[in-house]
Amino acid sequence: MANNAENNSSDSPEYIPAVEDDRLAERLASITEEEAEARAAALRAGLSDYELAEEDAAVLEFDEDDEDYEPYVAAPPALAVIGRPNVGKSTLVNRITRSKEAVVEDVPGVTRDRVSYDAEWNGKDFTLVDTGGWEQDARGMHKRVAEQAEMAVDEADVVIFVVDGLVGATAVDEAVVRMLRRKKKPVLLVANKVDAPSHMSEVYGLWNLGLGEPYPVSALHGTGTGDLLDAAVKAMPEFAEHGGMIPTGGPRRVALVGRPNVGKSSLLNKLAGSERVVVDSVAGTTMDPVDEFIELGGQTWRFVDTAGIRRRQHMASGSEYYAMLRTQRALDKAEVAVVLLSVEEPVSEQDVRIIQMAVDSGRALVVAYNKWDLMDEERRYYLEREVTRDLAHIAWAPRVNISALTGWHKDKLAPALDTALTSWGRRISTGRLNAFLGELVAAHPHPVRGGKQPRILFATQPSTKPPRFVLFTTGFLDPGYRRYITRRLRETFDFTGSPIEVSMRVREKRKRK
Repeated sequence: MANNAENNSSDSPEYIPAVEDDRLAERLASITEEEAEARAAALRAGLSDYELAEEDAAVLEFDEDDEDYEPYVAAPPALAVIGRPNVGKSTLVNRITRSKEAVVEDVPGVTRDRVSYDAEWNGKDFTLVDTGGWEQDARGMHKRVAEQAEMAVDEADVVIFVVDGLVGATAVDEAVVRMLRRKKKPVLLVANKVDAPSHMSEVYGLWNLGLGEPYPVSALHGTGTGDLLDAAVKAMPEFAEHGGMIPTGGPRRVALVGRPNVGKSSLLNKLAGSERVVVDSVAGTTMDPVDEFIELGGQTWRFVDTAGIRRRQHMASGSEYYAMLRTQRALDKAEVAVVLLSVEEPVSEQDVRIIQMAVDSGRALVVAYNKWDLMDEERRYYLEREVTRDLAHIAWAPRVNISALTGWHKDKLAPALDTALTSWGRRISTGRLNAFLGELVAAHPHPVRGGKQPRILFATQPSTKPPRFVLFTTGFLDPGYRRYITRRLRETFDFTGSPIEVSMRVREKRKRK
């Protein structure tokens, strides 16, 4: 029987002892590691008197030494996909990555930022970069989208230029060609949407663009993409020209999440030191998760800007629905989530829901209050009341007050991330954990219910990231008592910034034959 103590907000209130034991840490410190391990071994042996399930073995027999040094390696080469709007760039990206990562919809302009994905072909790893549609003389948001596409070309090692094979070369395509010639990058010309031999007449005319032989493909059905990738891999260098060095395990992954227009993209741009992401006053500008390597606090991080979540998943539709799925996937791939809240607006139900999404995904958590430099004393008073009332369940999360627009206090973010990730990976030895619970339960035993008092037989931490604790008990522990154990675990071993899971396995004593 498993139960996550931190996510049961509807359970009974936390157990409150008549007199709180404030000498627990002192008594724990007086117990040597040898004594703690001896106690745990005795308790573990005592479990043989109880009926254990088959799945208990995996929990009880784990290796506590699971951390290795990760050397640095050169980044893989980058392959950028560009073209005018609605020629099928994102569909081609999904075909190459064998996924549905890129948001695709039958309207132009869904992709706005340059978005990176890990890809592989015939044993060659590379970074695939999807871009928004490039348009000549674009204005407003469309101009910034075009600028992002040009930046992707600047940082790419090889470029795939996609045109509509059914339409042929347009004036905008010819303008793209002129831009590419200035960049002096290896370019592969792709004629997309070529689904039948009868479509080849337009493909032949693409030779006139002066980019060499066009590759006819159907990104939707996959025909021709193998030949294209063979040529792309052949043109790639061994390592990225602009990628630098990254750990073999990859930089720590940080997901920026929050409601639309709270400043996620502005923060990423400020941290990157460039206009990495399209920023516009229109809410919902970011649709795809956008990855960027950021140097912060003396180390490299992989930040992921995500689409703003404006409603419940079952209420979203179209590209907004798929963008929400990709935000959840970005959270699942991340190690720590930075939830941005705008101090100009009251903490909303949607803010609370997004925070719970991050907690439920098991990520480490940092809460960043944006636009702090614009807040007056009256708003600060009401904000603190809202935090106390609505966010008490994540009081353990580090809090950073920042300004994404000016970069004020952005240097405070790295220490908060480090703290949260350290807690996320923290492991408590079996001996120390059982010593803690033994002292805690001796001072504050579980209340008697129906004439019975459940006991904790043994405890172990089978995994980290997030830390997960399993208690073998003789009976069901009250939700309030489990919440009390969770709080004291946090206070004693410092799990600042990380959710922790405490579950039970109720086991009965073996019947004597």
